[in-house]
Amino acid sequence: MVEIARMLHELGFKILASRGTAAAISASGIPAATVNKVTEGRPHVVDMIKNGDVQFVINTVEEKRSAITDSRSIRTTALASRVTTYTTIAGARAAVEGIRHLADATLTVIDVQTMHKKILTMRSSP
Repeated sequence: MVEIARMLHELGFKILASRGTAAAISASGIPAATVNKVTEGRPHVVDMIKNGDVQFVINTVEEKRSAITDSRSIRTTALASRVTTYTTIAGARAAVEGIRHLADATLTVIDVQTMHKKILTMRSSP
């Protein structure tokens, strides 16, 4: 998670995490604010999602009943609020890599026919 937090911080995101995760991220020199888990009382992460204070959620779960319950409320609230959510470190890493490359690139749109011609030209070139 620290690696992902570092990439997000470099992209200008503010990091918000539960107590333990925020401590690990902060120990690595990346600023991270702490937010309550749902079971820890209000204000908590679901409140922040509902208030529009969160734009990107990475929600991994340990196999404890309270964590699973929290995870469900986070995921359903994020979905209802149209907040992008990732539930695995691998998925979050891939998304952040994509965001990082988008920040460095200019996207162009081409039609399928033009793309096909380019592929054929590349294949026939020595």
